[in-house]
Amino acid sequence: MGDVLAGFHAAWEFESDSVLIRYERGIRTPKLFQALGERRIPLDALAGVTLTPGRRGTVVLRAEPRPGADPLMEAAADQLKESCDPYRLVLPADKETLAEYYADELRARLKQDSGEAERFLVPAPEVPLQFKAYDGKASFDGRTVRFRWFWTGASSAKWKAGDQSFAVSELSGVEWRSPEVLEGYLRLLRGESAPVQADQDPAAVVFGLGYGPVHESLPFAAAVLAAVRDRSAVPAVSAAAASPRRDPADIAERIRHLGELHQAGLVTDEEFSVKKAELLAEL
Repeated sequence: MGDVLAGFHAAWEFESDSVLIRYERGIRTPKLFQALGERRIPLDALAGVTLTPGRRGTVVLRAEPRPGADPLMEAAADQLKESCDPYRLVLPADKETLAEYYADELRARLKQDSGEAERFLVPAPEVPLQFKAYDGKASFDGRTVRFRWFWTGASSAKWKAGDQSFAVSELSGVEWRSPEVLEGYLRLLRGESAPVQADQDPAAVVFGLGYGPVHESLPFAAAVLAAVRDRSAVPAVSAAAASPRRDPADIAERIRHLGELHQAGLVTDEEFSVKKAELLAEL
């Protein structure tokens, strides 16, 4: 097709085997769209196309992704608000005829088999990625997820466990609970064991008001999930790369906070000695 259909907040460029979605940057554009920038959606990743009336003199063209085809939608697990749906294109009503034409063209090109995809077909967000949650900072370089705890927010259980590094090969999945609801979090899944509460789990960071917003935490979750599903493409990580040396000032601050936990009776003498030795060993 090779044509472009521009709507509010995005423009869709129709190609023979895909749709290239370019999201606008502006104060009215959802932050998630701005963070995504653009996405190429292969036609094989789509199950269908709809055109419906919208609000206030608009129409909505929506492509329906196949289950399991897009890591972003898989991680979102139906938690995105309608206005943040990256597969919706809102258009003025006077473009309805043109939108119907493109909808028909897309339908004609889609495969009849639109069941669950065997693998992700839409590219994952590019790494490296990082964001600040309420109790720690999360980073992902494509091979390893790292959680660095904030002494102002992390629970004593997480401080006792220390900063965490998880190789993709250790993980079985990712659980994302939107920061727009109470008790939101991002949790790394490992095996079948029942997880503890997120604020006590060293494999999870918890969100809070202004911490871990959707446009930062969701692409992060999607990138990790895609890496977990495609472990064969993940190179081995050396021990040195997995355990970088820490800033001495940072270590000193952590030992100071550990001492506060010890004085408050939240850390035993033995736990204090062991953890302090571990922190000193990172210098």
